Amino acid sequence: MAGHSKWANIQHRKGRQDEKRGKIWTRIIREITVAARAGGGDLGINPRLRLAVEKAKAANMPAERIKYNIDKATGNAEGVSYEEIRYEGYGIGGVAIMVDTMTDNRVRTVAEMRHSFNRNGGTMGTEGSVVFQFTHCGQLIYAPGSSEDKIMEVALEAGADDVITDDDGAVEVLTSVGDFEAVKAALEAAGLVAEVAGITMRPENTVELSPEDAERMQKLLDVLEDLDDAQEVYHNAAI
Repeated sequence: MAGHSKWANIQHRKGRQDEKRGKIWTRIIREITVAARAGGGDLGINPRLRLAVEKAKAANMPAERIKYNIDKATGNAEGVSYEEIRYEGYGIGGVAIMVDTMTDNRVRTVAEMRHSFNRNGGTMGTEGSVVFQFTHCGQLIYAPGSSEDKIMEVALEAGADDVITDDDGAVEVLTSVGDFEAVKAALEAAGLVAEVAGITMRPENTVELSPEDAERMQKLLDVLEDLDDAQEVYHNAAI
């Protein structure tokens, strides 16, 4: 199945994340804390924690720091209690945006979110206003030039829902949330390591923007991603 080009988007996003390494670590530690408190510190039976630890390793977080935060969370030590809240809204040109947050102060977070949208050309939406434009799924993306036939054979045999070849040659494997880890493990066992792999909110369609609007949109996304409580920012803009 063919799909739109997204490799440039992915590389662009990864480059910007590399510039914000310290903030990425903070977000991952928050995710480890919430996952460990909710499901325990055993990676073998806590898939959410397992994914958070994989993110930590990919971000070059030391193993000692990962273990410390798991132990801290599962030891019921006194600390901040985080609440997970999703905010929805619209960006430049009607682009759909969702921001997943973890916060210890709901009032502060919603105020910062509304201010960020309003000051940068966006609009806060109500709950459910844009989420229907995204699919909660597992996603693995392979660089252009990867063997589409081999990826498709292994992925579909392991239970993937779809394999998509984008216009730029990148290969995207989509799975249900429950099948993600099994499909990922099968692909890695076959020597196929994805550039991007995780559970995501994937847009059903993308919105093309003019260069000027794309620049404005990127500014809005940067502001949202820089908010201390923001964990993930999803959107359907083709930048």
